Amino acid sequence: MSNKTLEFHFDFVSPATYLAYTQVDRIANEAGATMVWHPMLLGGVFKATGNASPVSVPAKGRWMQADLARWAKRWGAPFVLNPHFPIQTLPLMRGACGLLMHQPNDFRRYVDAAFKAIWVDQRNLNDAAEIESVLTEAGFDPQAFMALAGDPAVKADLVARTEASVARGAFGAPTFFVGSKMFFGQDRLDFVQEALAKG
Repeated sequence: MSNKTLEFHFDFVSPATYLAYTQVDRIANEAGATMVWHPMLLGGVFKATGNASPVSVPAKGRWMQADLARWAKRWGAPFVLNPHFPIQTLPLMRGACGLLMHQPNDFRRYVDAAFKAIWVDQRNLNDAAEIESVLTEAGFDPQAFMALAGDPAVKADLVARTEASVARGAFGAPTFFVGSKMFFGQDRLDFVQEALAKG
């Protein structure tokens, strides 16, 4: 990828990734860069790298909650911690891959709906019925979506994307690549901007 491409490796489960999501379009647009959305399964990344969620360390989890609130305030981004966290995002991330593969024009509408449902509206997307409601509200046919997410080729694509993220050095989310340079965390977006400006 060129230095005028911003790759965003993401999973809906991560609140820091949601906050980054609220900024990446602006950053790419200001730099005249192309956005590349790269779904991955954060649980798979953790398993492959030996990493774990920050909330697995209670003191770090408490600090992170306060820090996320500070970043949301700085950016003016609507953000509420989801009481149903962690959300099991496997079907959601498979759906993201399926749309990229087969319905790319619908991908962004889906991403916007999923992030909003989890990190603004506090929806419980561990519940299949709630997923159906969110999909319907966003203009998707839930049965068609779930069929797409269950396609073996789509499942394999998510595995491959996750493995590709790990192979390039990702150990968590959000992860960004500008050319060969990797950046991790919503609090590193200023470095992403610098890298894009130099590209």
